[in-house]
Amino acid sequence: MTSVGADLGQADLLGNGQGRKPIISVSGLTKRYGEVEAVRGIDFEVMRGETFGFLGPNGAGKTTTIKILCTLAQATSGRATVAGHDTSTEQDKVRRMIGLVFQDTTLDSYLTAAQNLRFHAALYAVPAPAVEARMRQVLDMVGLWDRKDNLVSTYSGGMQRRLEIARGLLHAPHVLFLDEPTVGLDPQTRSSIWAYINGLKKREDITIFLTTHYMDEAENCDRIAIIDHGKIVAIDTPQALKASVGKDRVQIHTADDPVAIAALADRFGIEAAVHDGAVTFSVASGEEFVPRLFATLSVPILSVSVSRPSLDDVFMSYTGNTIRDAEASGTDAMRQMAARWRGGRR
Repeated sequence: MTSVGADLGQADLLGNGQGRKPIISVSGLTKRYGEVEAVRGIDFEVMRGETFGFLGPNGAGKTTTIKILCTLAQATSGRATVAGHDTSTEQDKVRRMIGLVFQDTTLDSYLTAAQNLRFHAALYAVPAPAVEARMRQVLDMVGLWDRKDNLVSTYSGGMQRRLEIARGLLHAPHVLFLDEPTVGLDPQTRSSIWAYINGLKKREDITIFLTTHYMDEAENCDRIAIIDHGKIVAIDTPQALKASVGKDRVQIHTADDPVAIAALADRFGIEAAVHDGAVTFSVASGEEFVPRLFATLSVPILSVSVSRPSLDDVFMSYTGNTIRDAEASGTDAMRQMAARWRGGRR
């Protein structure tokens, strides 16, 4: 195996000073599993050096897309390139350019952290004289150098995730793929992991591609693509996406939600629905609208909240659901599909 990064020179990586260039290009990408179309003709580009996020509920097609980009799955149709190499026809070249952190750990728990990294270095043909220095660098980065000789089985979940990030960086990839990097971790550990991820921008010349269903994580991205039911419905910076909604989100708890929804439509022309247990709708200048709401709505209002547009509002604006509702419906659909495959009914 040739050394990592042999296919791209530093000048190419930086775009020869002419601004950033795409390091990932996807066109008309689809993926079918039998009758199920997991990815439905998506197009996007990721620029060199940016943190790019795929935001969507579980089952939206995020992991399937990342598997195709990392050569772990074959597209049904369409084309994808990473660092100029086709993911279908140049798989070995693509793999030398990328690092990958899976949702589930792939570390060898019966080995030490150092042994895991040395094994990875051998797989990626990292030159022997560079291994120790590089290992020290990435373990220092994630705060695990002092624990390098401990068995991975003694690590907490957060420590294992940090070690996986270090392993993904060991061979100096051009693109680091993070598939739901903090799923299953407690809020404090999630915050710690993101501190390390954000620090990569200052220490490594790298592009980060991540998938997430956490709104707060998507805020860390330079750009995000919102994906739902296998299709990209919006793509831009978090700030631009929130600005595109342009309205405040109002949530009310009432004594009779169906009557309240009908009254909002009849008296104000507002389309509302129940999300997260509350009647939810969007209006301009929400704080100014609330007094009119109390004065006009015949249904008793038990509580009200007004918030500026969030990424969840963006998701609801483009899909008609909050990401939590979409996850619930997607889970139900997968259960029904599994029951049909087993020949049963739900």
